[in-house]
Amino acid sequence: MATPAAAQEFDGHLKARQGMFRIMAINLGIIGDMAKGDTEYDAEQATMAADNLHAVSMINPLILFPEGSDAEAIDGTRALPAIWENTDDVGSKWADLGEAVSGLQEVAGDGREALGPALGPVGNACKACHDEYRASE
Repeated sequence: MATPAAAQEFDGHLKARQGMFRIMAINLGIIGDMAKGDTEYDAEQATMAADNLHAVSMINPLILFPEGSDAEAIDGTRALPAIWENTDDVGSKWADLGEAVSGLQEVAGDGREALGPALGPVGNACKACHDEYRASE
């Protein structure tokens, strides 16, 4: 395990990337709840949430993952060391997420029925990266 000083070195990166993923989770939750009918569909809110997801997908996440900030080196993260062995694949998977989010963004204002089919590819893109690069809880 990293020394406290080493863990502190990555504190900002860790907070930033976890914040990025929290923003995604909140906005996916808004759209997901509408898609499931748990909340009333609101075209403006759905569009805003999809726009937020698109904005986050435009961030290059690798800047938030400096080498040595993985779960085996510091506490408070589930990032696997495989990220730094496969940065091209991580970048490709992030690009896939961006494409899926763009599809969601295109239909977010078109009604509740449009949300579910567009959420599937977003969830698949998230899962593809998590399956390889995030430790299970």
